Amino acid sequence: MKGGFFGRLTRKGHKSQGSASNITVFVFAILFIISSVMLLLSGRNFVSDVKNAGLSVFSGVRGGLYEISSFVSRTILSIKELSDLRKEYSELLLQLEKYQEIERSNAEIYQENTRLREQLEFSQSLRYRRIPAQISGRDPDNLFSAIVINKGRVAGVSNNMTVVAWQNGIQALVGKVIQTGAFESLVMPVFDNNSQVSSRFSVSRFEGITEGQGSGDSTLLMRFVPKRARDEINIGDIIITSGMGGIFPAGINIGRVSAVNVPDYETTLEVFVIPAIDFSRLEYVFIIESESINSENEND
Repeated sequence: MKGGFFGRLTRKGHKSQGSASNITVFVFAILFIISSVMLLLSGRNFVSDVKNAGLSVFSGVRGGLYEISSFVSRTILSIKELSDLRKEYSELLLQLEKYQEIERSNAEIYQENTRLREQLEFSQSLRYRRIPAQISGRDPDNLFSAIVINKGRVAGVSNNMTVVAWQNGIQALVGKVIQTGAFESLVMPVFDNNSQVSSRFSVSRFEGITEGQGSGDSTLLMRFVPKRARDEINIGDIIITSGMGGIFPAGINIGRVSAVNVPDYETTLEVFVIPAIDFSRLEYVFIIESESINSENEND
């Protein structure tokens, strides 16, 4: 009985000692792990790594926010600069238009002064009474392709007075006054179908009658020139007024010969003449009196 009881007790003691030993090992392992972890956490390298990791993350976030804010700022600044540039561009365009308008005005004034100076010099060179006038329109009835000038009876203009102009340094015949009003007059140009001017060649002195053919762009036709003058006529010869008939003073340039026609069954030539006046550019004229030059010639 005793042996059996003590045997079981002894076996129980051995088992208790084994369990205690296992618990001790387990506790030791736990404490070792905790100690290792604590040592690891307390190490400088770990703390430094954690700090570096946090700094990297913060730096990345801060850099991203900076890039976004910079992009937004640059975009807003670019939009403002673009708006300012558009405004400056519009202002520069307005200034450019003003300068161009001033330049055009100056060019027109210069040309106007040049033309007026040319007319003034021509007026001073005339030997007879002259009345300056400006082209103000065309004949509203278009009966004679007439030119309207801004001088009439009040200024001393009367019918059949000669009208001349100065172009390209040349005194040339425009036509004659056919109708006068108080402040305006009608001038029949030399290219009118009803215009006839006693004329002659300035060199060979052969005479004829120069007629208009209805348009300022067409040539004039000099008729009744004797055939014997053919050998003495050259292209480019100058045709002037002869002074015959008492309407136009002698010596006024009419134009230049452009062609000569010799009809087979006629005794006279047909001479085509380019007018000395470009009627498309005609602006200013002078009205003169044939009696004035005639009287001066008699006094001479």
